[in-house]
Amino acid sequence: MGNKNSFADQINKSFSFKGDYITLGGAIFEKECLPNLLINIPLKTLNRHGLISGATGTGKTKTLQLLAESLSAKSIPVLLMDIKGDLSGLAQPGSINPKIEERHQKIGIPYSASGFPVELLSLSNEKGVRLRATVSEFGPVLFSKILELNDTQSSIVSLIFKFCDDNDLPLVDLKDFKKVLQFSTEEGKEKIEKEYGKISSSSIGIILRKIIELEQQGADVFFGEKSFEVDDLVKIDESGRGVISIIRLIDLQNRPKLFSTFMLSLLAEIYSSFPEEGDLDQPKLIIFIDEAHLIFKEASKALLEQIETIIKLIRSKGVGIYFCTQNPTDIPAEVLSQLGLKVQHALRAFTANDRKMIKLVSENYPISEFYKTDELLTSLGIGEAAITALDEKGSPTPLVATLLCAPKSRMDVLLPEEIDALISKSKLIGKYNSVIDRESAYEMLSEKISISKQKEESFADEIKLPKQERQPQTSRKENKSTLDKVINNTLTRQIGRTVVREVTRGLLGVLGLGGSTRRRR
Repeated sequence: MGNKNSFADQINKSFSFKGDYITLGGAIFEKECLPNLLINIPLKTLNRHGLISGATGTGKTKTLQLLAESLSAKSIPVLLMDIKGDLSGLAQPGSINPKIEERHQKIGIPYSASGFPVELLSLSNEKGVRLRATVSEFGPVLFSKILELNDTQSSIVSLIFKFCDDNDLPLVDLKDFKKVLQFSTEEGKEKIEKEYGKISSSSIGIILRKIIELEQQGADVFFGEKSFEVDDLVKIDESGRGVISIIRLIDLQNRPKLFSTFMLSLLAEIYSSFPEEGDLDQPKLIIFIDEAHLIFKEASKALLEQIETIIKLIRSKGVGIYFCTQNPTDIPAEVLSQLGLKVQHALRAFTANDRKMIKLVSENYPISEFYKTDELLTSLGIGEAAITALDEKGSPTPLVATLLCAPKSRMDVLLPEEIDALISKSKLIGKYNSVIDRESAYEMLSEKISISKQKEESFADEIKLPKQERQPQTSRKENKSTLDKVINNTLTRQIGRTVVREVTRGLLGVLGLGGSTRRRR
């Protein structure tokens, strides 16, 4: 092992930067925090993504809170996905106590309490700004991934989207899509098959069942208008601090499909909406996903593929994604290899499998002359972490044990009355919390089907003649008019039924409905 002076020289050299940075804490050597030997992370590389991991109770959430505060103070907006519900305290100043004072004396940084600008968002019935998106905005490929459809079923979804685009049928919510599916197998079947190809009724049934499953997890609340605009995630308050948007997901732990739906929508929308930025001096937005092990454990294959793709590409948009989970092995290897900043809290070795896992995890970190990594990971205390990051040139820094700074904001949840007060000040509530139910595919098709049925019945009534008054049989037979003969002719009756049927199909096929399928800018 190296000595204290060589350790200090390495840390000073590796964690000092020309550009702006955030400070996470002080370096630990042989279980002692060396004062004023600070662990800094350059803003320039924060779009290279990251990981916060460690066993339950080791301080992961407080580290996430510390990072969010530090970014906000540097005018970087933050999006947090709060599954446990313990991050709302960011809106209120923390309180100092002897333990916090002692920690900061060891680090060499004075402690000052502060609240931060917070916007509470919700996917469900939690209080906050409502997050919604329309079916049209997802598009056929993404919508098929959410439903976990095979290629044949996905092609039908693409056909439905194309049909709706061609006929100006807006697909806003799930009932719109279900109505079009039903229409395609009933009144509109012949027209659709003639213009777009045959559709399997069994495949339509499978798609409908998948949509019902999605509805049962609350997606009928998510799909609709007004759609949330991702530009509202990149706000700076009047004092120059980045706004911290917290999505409250407390009631979604048992509804992974809804969360997958939202994640796919959000990542795809950010990627498609934000312009290419290259390597900025600081990121435009940082996204934190707390309890990520729940997401990856329950996520669909589509979500995993989407995250892997986005994580590789989205940094060029100035966006960084950070996962907070219990164990690095919870993250797929393809994603883990893309994470530049790693903050590893303590791991616990209770079984032989635990020890093997720790050995495997330790191999993901740079080799250090000052630590035995596997031993370090089991000896870290609460609020301590092993950290490696990327320097300004994009090279990994040495692994360093760190005594982390305490969050400046409240390390507890807001009270109900504090949440109400915070929401009452929101400028986004009025923009997004009014439910809009404009005329879309469901209403348009329902109206057309109703009108066509009425016209069919009316037309059928018009071609019926009143019954002739009864006459003696010999008289009727002798006096039967030419018109009677024509009407009672078998061929004539068949032609009449065909005319009625064709008129009905024609009415149902004419879908010149005003408006257009909504697409996001």
